[in-house]
Amino acid sequence: MPDRPPSVDALARSLAGIVLPHPLLVDAARRAIAAGDPSSARAIAERVAATLLRPVVNATGVLLHTNLGRAPLSGRLGGPAEGTLRYSNLEFDLASGTRGSRRGHAGSLLARAAGAEAAVVVNNGAAAVLLVLAALARDRAVVVSRGELVEIGGGFRVPEVMAQSGARLMEVGTTNRTRARDYEAALGEHEDVALILKVHQSNYRIVGFTEAADVAALAQLGPPVVADIGSGLLDADTPWLPGGAGPPPWLAGEPAARQTLAAGAALVTFSGDKLLGGPQAGIVAGRRDLVDRCARHPLMRAFRPGGLVLAALQETALAYLRRDGMAIPFWRMAAASVESLRERAVAMAVGRVVDTVAVAGGGSVPGQELPSVGIAVDGDHAERLRACDPPIVARVRDNATVCDLRTVDPADDPLVAKALADLG
Repeated sequence: MPDRPPSVDALARSLAGIVLPHPLLVDAARRAIAAGDPSSARAIAERVAATLLRPVVNATGVLLHTNLGRAPLSGRLGGPAEGTLRYSNLEFDLASGTRGSRRGHAGSLLARAAGAEAAVVVNNGAAAVLLVLAALARDRAVVVSRGELVEIGGGFRVPEVMAQSGARLMEVGTTNRTRARDYEAALGEHEDVALILKVHQSNYRIVGFTEAADVAALAQLGPPVVADIGSGLLDADTPWLPGGAGPPPWLAGEPAARQTLAAGAALVTFSGDKLLGGPQAGIVAGRRDLVDRCARHPLMRAFRPGGLVLAALQETALAYLRRDGMAIPFWRMAAASVESLRERAVAMAVGRVVDTVAVAGGGSVPGQELPSVGIAVDGDHAERLRACDPPIVARVRDNATVCDLRTVDPADDPLVAKALADLG
């Protein structure tokens, strides 16, 4: 009788010495067991580890080596130590010694974290939408609700982005109410519809007599659904937060990549900063065939990010896969309890401890507030605080200057306390 293969979890735990988050070790174990060779799991995991973006020593004699990130960075700009020079395996396959792809680092990790088949990284959220439309819908119609023709920061408007992509806008519904049958009627009238685009109203909310078709309903209509979810929440269940308490109340109603794809979206686009908590970037995630078409489009060359962004985004994705939200500064700030903020404020022993409200900002979860704690001093001292080294940016309310501690790193508390004390 042949030996039974080990369980996936047991095999994954046996690979713990490999520096990868547990979900990636589980993937390696599953692949090895499916291939009928559990002993190959370690080699599979080691190959995955070798694809991660990391510093390398360039001994090729090629100073501006394209596959190694061209110009090296000093320790001051991101190398491992002050004064050292470091290239990276940006477009180099360490296993084969041949040219690799910059898609194999942060993009593949973010796809795994979001429950997508594949993902590609570009330089911002608008670029993600433009790339998808240009690659998948040029000279064809894209159906969008009138209530989702939004303008985002800097004056960028969805209709203008669509026009630059070469896609043709097809508006349906009304500003406040758009139903699935409005999309269906448009599909019946036009045969050249390439996509249904659903855009999150990320920087405002319509309340009252409203209705919107959800992704699950739109996915039944035929054309691929592309959902621009905006601010970059990976998973509505927020499994990376400590304590297993579930998502915080201020995230109520915010669309998430994993759930949007599970509901039937073919692609999601979202920001790499904002709620994702990484560097400014844009991500396209979803069906592998559609992501591949986006990655092959000529605009990808113009939109692709550099090694510094990809390295920072890789670290962010690895933290999500480890379920270590506290390694991500945004979530560390957002998850801080009011009690801990109040303790810090009291310990600083300056000014008045006051209750405040913080917001996510950046066009994320508009209208939602986070209870917070700050230190207030009478008068408008904003200009004097900005002249400090480093500058301190506070807000003025009711003729008092308030430093909200939710967005202050605890390591900077002594700096803030001294600056406030020096105001006299």
